Amino acid sequence: MFETEKKQAYELASELCEKAGLKKGQILVVGCSSSEIVGDRIGTNSSIEAAEAVYEGIAAALAERGAWLAAQCCEHLNRAVVVEREAVPGAEPVNVVPQPKAGGSFATTAYRRFRDPVVLEEIRADAGLDIGDTLIGMHLKKVAVPVRLASFSLGAAHVSAARTRPKFIGGSRAVYDDSLK
Repeated sequence: MFETEKKQAYELASELCEKAGLKKGQILVVGCSSSEIVGDRIGTNSSIEAAEAVYEGIAAALAERGAWLAAQCCEHLNRAVVVEREAVPGAEPVNVVPQPKAGGSFATTAYRRFRDPVVLEEIRADAGLDIGDTLIGMHLKKVAVPVRLASFSLGAAHVSAARTRPKFIGGSRAVYDDSLK
């Protein structure tokens, strides 16, 4: 049913991975409002079907690069993130299981589909994809840099993206390595 959205999700994630220079083992945080995808206001019409399609598209793009997905929960779970335990060795998990109306359909889908899911209060991801204005910035490393993608929407949802880069320090005489995206 949501084949178009699955394809859009794959294309957006692939383009972001390319533009961000995402490498094997790095983390992409995704906030996703399935309500916004289906044309409703965030938090009002959670759709597991839409979330599953978007998850499948993004997961396929990340698998091609060996990158990890961190799925942001909604504000009812303080925007915690679901991630594979292997991606975050030594992290301190919290005890909660996302549900469509408490965590969101996308985070619920990730929790159900991951091999060994863990929920964390926070993460510092290397790039981010915000589908439906879910406010992912709190989970990005410093310094976040906007990435302009070819499309600004997925279904009816607005999409924005970011990558991160190391902080520049030193001032006018400092020399920087442009290969460190």
